[in-house]
Amino acid sequence: MSNISLARMERPLQAHPAAARPVLSATRLGKRFGGFQAVKDVDIDIHHGEIHALIGPNGAGKTTVFNLLTKFHEPTSGTITLMGDDVTHLRPARLAQLGLVRSFQISAIFSHLTVLENVKVALQRPAGLSYQFWRPLSALRQLDARAMELIDRVGLSDAVHFEAASLSYGRKRVLEIATTLALDPKVLLLDEPLAGMGHEDVHRVAGIIRDISRECAVLMVEHNLNVVADLCHRVTVLQRGEVLTTGTYTAVAADPRVREAYMGNEDD
Repeated sequence: MSNISLARMERPLQAHPAAARPVLSATRLGKRFGGFQAVKDVDIDIHHGEIHALIGPNGAGKTTVFNLLTKFHEPTSGTITLMGDDVTHLRPARLAQLGLVRSFQISAIFSHLTVLENVKVALQRPAGLSYQFWRPLSALRQLDARAMELIDRVGLSDAVHFEAASLSYGRKRVLEIATTLALDPKVLLLDEPLAGMGHEDVHRVAGIIRDISRECAVLMVEHNLNVVADLCHRVTVLQRGEVLTTGTYTAVAADPRVREAYMGNEDD
């Protein structure tokens, strides 16, 4: 982690007013795997119009928290609320229907479908066409206009009819973002959306995420702290499955506990 800067931001983003009710909230969230306590008493609030980063050293529990929030893991303790409703025991598919949508570290697109076809597949569920196999393919043409809107929004209009397999790695991740937007998220969870990208792709995708956040809440796990500093309104730092601190990037970067978690004790 020594190559990652923990320098303060030049122009700190303003965090969401504390009085506003969070769109997604976890209270004393915990997960035990046998005798191992992977996540303990995690509190986190995600607000509309806010980009919230979840950061921490390797093994801090970031992906486990994501899996708990989206119910790929069942919490051992704690509660999860979405738009004020308790969703702790709902199934992942139901959460997605309610607007809690996530991406994964590994791109989840259909490589041998075109960009347009990938987005139309994602649009079928909200359009009520997911399981109507008897309908002719022409019925899916009603999705073309919305699919093109999403494709234009993420900057893939020049690749509409390209197979997804032919796209660069960065553009595949952009396509995945378009497919998640097709589900009309209230909260979008992005698991390392910028991992493995070159500088140009990082800049472009960060701009897309910033644009998306104007319409929904965004929670992202990200290791590139320079991007977190530039992009995120609020940051929660995990260490050994517990919340170390939450605040603006400027505040958490100045916290000696955070510096020690990332870089070790200078006296060691």
